[in-house]
Amino acid sequence: MSPKTTEPKLEGSAHDRLLAAANELFYEEGVHTVGIDRVIERAGVAKASLYSAFGSKEELVRAYLQQRADARKRRISERIARYDDPRDRILAVFDVFADRAAEPTFRGCAFINARAENGRAENKVTRVCAATRAWMRGLFTELARDAGAADAEKLGGQLVVLYDGGTVGVSMDADPGAVTTARAMAEALLDAQVPRRAPKRGAAKK
Repeated sequence: MSPKTTEPKLEGSAHDRLLAAANELFYEEGVHTVGIDRVIERAGVAKASLYSAFGSKEELVRAYLQQRADARKRRISERIARYDDPRDRILAVFDVFADRAAEPTFRGCAFINARAENGRAENKVTRVCAATRAWMRGLFTELARDAGAADAEKLGGQLVVLYDGGTVGVSMDADPGAVTTARAMAEALLDAQVPRRAPKRGAAKK
């Protein structure tokens, strides 16, 4: 009989441990499936600590999603900052997604998952999901405008749909290659709607 494996102990303040436990359990199993008692047990804190730090499960879920939203924005912003050409910056968003989809712990989009679990309810959780989606649409639209697209809002919306489709493809088919397909389709959209920029005269080739 093999020895029972133990999960690594979470470090930090009660607030940080609760948030780390929520991130593990909510993302892995779902925000409704996981009860407060399991989060508390994983965090190794008293129940009173949860209500002192967050006040309710809904607020803990909101904080978990906000943390993931901030991390996503940071990853994407850091990656696109490597490029000057808006076209390359658009495709870099899909490259960030590809890196995440290849990770063994990838379980799809936390925001799509949480929104599906909440149905048509309007609450703190769904508002974070909506704000994150709006940020992604705004980013694509801004980059499409910078690239010279005739209808930046339309192209931005199309790119969001491709991003979402890649996410669902990876999750439903367990195929990280769905991201590659989404990226290729995004490139085709750019070819059709965004004029290519002529290289600057006298620019040195790398």
